[in-house]
Amino acid sequence: MNRISLLMLLLAATSLKAQEPRFINQPDNGYRGIWYSIGATGNEYAYKYGGGLATYPSNHYPFSVYAAKVNKTFFCYGGTDSTGKTLLHEVGCFDHRTGMVSRPTIVMDKATGDAHDNPVIQIDKNGYIWLFSTSHGVERPSFIYRSSKPYDIGSFDKIKAFKGDVPMDNFSYLQMYYDPAHGFLGLFTHYEMQQLKYGKKNCRVISWMTSTDGIHWSPWKDLANMEEGHYQTSGQKGGRIGTAFNHHPNVQKGAGLDYRTNLYYLRTDNFGGSWTNVNGAPLSLPLRTGDTSALVKNYAAEGLNVYINDLNFDRSGNPVILYETSKGPEPGPEQGMRQWYTAHWKSGHWQIRPLTATDHNYDMGSLMIEKSGIWRVVAPTTNGPQAYNTGGEIVMWESRDEGNTWSAKPLTANSQYNHSYPRRAVNAHPGFYAFWADGDGRKPSVSHLYFTDDKGNVYRLPERMKELYEKPELMPKPKR
Repeated sequence: MNRISLLMLLLAATSLKAQEPRFINQPDNGYRGIWYSIGATGNEYAYKYGGGLATYPSNHYPFSVYAAKVNKTFFCYGGTDSTGKTLLHEVGCFDHRTGMVSRPTIVMDKATGDAHDNPVIQIDKNGYIWLFSTSHGVERPSFIYRSSKPYDIGSFDKIKAFKGDVPMDNFSYLQMYYDPAHGFLGLFTHYEMQQLKYGKKNCRVISWMTSTDGIHWSPWKDLANMEEGHYQTSGQKGGRIGTAFNHHPNVQKGAGLDYRTNLYYLRTDNFGGSWTNVNGAPLSLPLRTGDTSALVKNYAAEGLNVYINDLNFDRSGNPVILYETSKGPEPGPEQGMRQWYTAHWKSGHWQIRPLTATDHNYDMGSLMIEKSGIWRVVAPTTNGPQAYNTGGEIVMWESRDEGNTWSAKPLTANSQYNHSYPRRAVNAHPGFYAFWADGDGRKPSVSHLYFTDDKGNVYRLPERMKELYEKPELMPKPKR
């Protein structure tokens, strides 16, 4: 082998190694979110969706958890380095006593720019902070990390997790719940090659798993496996966990994941021991094509896509699903406005009521339901600077009559970039109520990170930090 060939091999090996996930475990010097896009359109809207997606997607949860013992909110997000091309899994901490935010810790470099690999966070009964590093599909591995000390983000340890005797190193679209008496329950997606009408395809099967210690996990058990698969979005109230999901109909060759319809709901009151529909009737799982026992509404009959944003519970433990419908997957005005609804189980039936309309399928928002009975939605429901692209200006909606009527308070205005994917915290403190990022909807840009308190005061996290703890920047209030 000549010297040139050897050099080329060495360069190729170095390049390959650089693309492998890396455990970094070091402090960052500020907060910078990942910019991501998918589905180039070839028109003025540029992408099917894109922008600052540090808290994407709605099928990942949670991104923040409040720990009352130390009066701090711990949060994670998809960050990036100075190049903006690689996804960093990062953890930050907001101290409610001082009103200051810590320097974030870079736990790992995921070696991809795909925001579908964003992490989620949880805290166990002993105060250890857990970070779950998800993967988009089966090509990349997944990881689990735990803080070296309780309530401390300074250092993390890699956890070797097992499903039975087999290493558990791949899971997608994870929503992770924790109960001191039972441990962890994760709702997630795995992929199965299946024979469909138009050939074989890797389909998205929604499932759940449990673990008492975060290391040893139960066998995976499937919730639903219809046609080309599902997206699920879930919520918890006390011992009840519910999941809302749609499905991808196998209607024509190439239709794929751009088409998602119908709305379903399942729940467990015993940490995955059994699952029922909203009436409490036991179900035979996984649900298969044609099974309507968990159906909330048949949107396939109306030819509409369904995008699920959030699921929460009223004071009586009844589910409320926040979602939007559209006429198709493409961005732009040709598809019409996207209609937002709440589906509330009450008095023995689903009460479906409109909330508002927005200009994009991925204008995701979060639903908060207070102990007082007040409902709030924090969402980018006002057009932003990149109209008909992901996100917009953030609005806090409030209803005091369970979604019959709503009032709106603008939280951002005259922004340079669209804001997107505001996420609610577990056990949210009023001072850290929702957490999101901004970014240009049509071309790569920087992405800042924000949070709001329950009064609608918006703070931007510092992009560059000189100190270990610094005050976030209070943003100007929009004129009403």
